[in-house]
Amino acid sequence: MVWTEREQKRMASIDLWEEQHFAHEATDIERTFQKYYTHRLNQLESNTKKRLYAVMDSVLFHMHSLIQNSQSQVDASHRLLTDARLFHPDIEQIQDMKNLTIDQLVYIADQQIARQRMVSFAQGGLTGTGSFLLLGLDLPAVLAINLRTVQLIAMTYGYPVNYPSEMMIALKVFHMATLPKGLQERAWRELEEEVKQEQTHPYFYEGPDGIADANWLQGPMKQVIKGTVLMMLRKKMIQGIPILGIAIGAAVNYRFTRSVSEVAHKFYEKRFLNERREEMENEFS
Repeated sequence: MVWTEREQKRMASIDLWEEQHFAHEATDIERTFQKYYTHRLNQLESNTKKRLYAVMDSVLFHMHSLIQNSQSQVDASHRLLTDARLFHPDIEQIQDMKNLTIDQLVYIADQQIARQRMVSFAQGGLTGTGSFLLLGLDLPAVLAINLRTVQLIAMTYGYPVNYPSEMMIALKVFHMATLPKGLQERAWRELEEEVKQEQTHPYFYEGPDGIADANWLQGPMKQVIKGTVLMMLRKKMIQGIPILGIAIGAAVNYRFTRSVSEVAHKFYEKRFLNERREEMENEFS
């Protein structure tokens, strides 16, 4: 196995992306929101916050399980393998995806991401119509769409998220990608260190299993605020259609999924390249 020139270039592009992405400085609006959010959160009792985090952790774990065991996810896995066989006919399971080249994997991942962004765009547009039912389902729908996006990216790079160890890593990638941009670098570095430590068995996870925390809840809080805005815009209609609400709902959801998918894709691509390089170094050592 040889560390190819294309793999070197892809790794260099990820390093450059990291420098630019993590150099983000919060805007005045973001700082104002964070101050307001921190103030409101500090008003809650410690036990209340712990219960809140525990509930969100439980929601995410169950959501992951439901998505992973759904027929749509099974169909998506089959489509993924079918796409991969166009490049490598011997691929039979998710782990075999690692036999593809980095450019082939990036191409397949981009196709998966594009579909998920359109799903998010459509879901946001429907929520923007102002339906009470759709507004109520908006937050779980947004979380589910973006969690599924992370799962699909992980599977594209050959990591089966039905294993407990990979499930936890996928959840932590989702957590990291949905943090405010200024807080992502620390979570990224910690997760990089965690994946370097091999699990004794893929069916057991030995690291910390907490996901939700005070920083992460800013993401769901913004979605709640978006829902409130859409509620106020539901009566602003043009020829009987709430055009402004639909446009805002679709744009906000698309932007959120675009951000999550970009961070998750870069993380799994870098993880794959690091493992490929380690295999090459071990082979020649």
